[in-house]
Amino acid sequence: MGKRRFINDSIDYILQHLDGNLSVKDVADHFNYSEFYFSRAFKAATGESVYAFIKRLKMDQSAIDLKLERHKSITDIGLDYGYSSSNYSSAFRKHHQRSPVEFRKSTRETVTANPFHPEKLESFMTFEEYASKISIQILDETTVLYERFIGNYEELKEKWFQFMETYKDFINTETRMIERFFDDPAIASPTCCLCDLCITAEENCNLENITKIKGGRFAVYRFEGEIKDIFCTLQGVFCVWLPHSGYEMSERYGLNIYRAMDRTHGRVVMDLCIPIQ
Repeated sequence: MGKRRFINDSIDYILQHLDGNLSVKDVADHFNYSEFYFSRAFKAATGESVYAFIKRLKMDQSAIDLKLERHKSITDIGLDYGYSSSNYSSAFRKHHQRSPVEFRKSTRETVTANPFHPEKLESFMTFEEYASKISIQILDETTVLYERFIGNYEELKEKWFQFMETYKDFINTETRMIERFFDDPAIASPTCCLCDLCITAEENCNLENITKIKGGRFAVYRFEGEIKDIFCTLQGVFCVWLPHSGYEMSERYGLNIYRAMDRTHGRVVMDLCIPIQ
């Protein structure tokens, strides 16, 4: 297994086992590496220690749960990530600079700050308006060629250009561009984006960075507009529609599937897809 594949697989493993007391040794043992070698390789690849990475994901993912699972108590959400009630509140406040109670209250507001345009507040539509634009679809499992990006959200556009140039020989008229996001830019630090840039690929592609995006039931919002407005649209779907829809998010990722792109004017047609149960 190449180092890039090993690091990506270890991140996937961490994302799947954030509940409980996941340790650096647990992850290293799973891949049959020494804790020392794994820790050194992980920090060299990501710029972050394994311990810090796990702790940050626990805090960011639990904040997403506070936002979406409003029927669930703060204590129970903390327990889901291996924290006692008092330890969770303390760790959450240290990471997010506010308590879980204050954070949950803020997610009920009808406006949100846009981290990419901090000079203005963005307003949400009503539940009915979001619902009218959302369809429930069964998406097929998809084989993709991907690059995992960990860094600043502002760099995504340039990373896409580099990715498409690198793999231009694998692109044809049927190729779809897909983003698989594992965090929420309203919660995570703007410099800690965790995202897979993907293009659909043939199953017999023999490159190392091939994976499958699981299929299943998704809530799909067809977005048509300027790229700068995607953030507010997604926040509205998560903050207004999902908590009152009767559905719950079923995986720790969402998909953005590009259908058309106008680079000159910064406009896209895109399916914003949330895995649900």
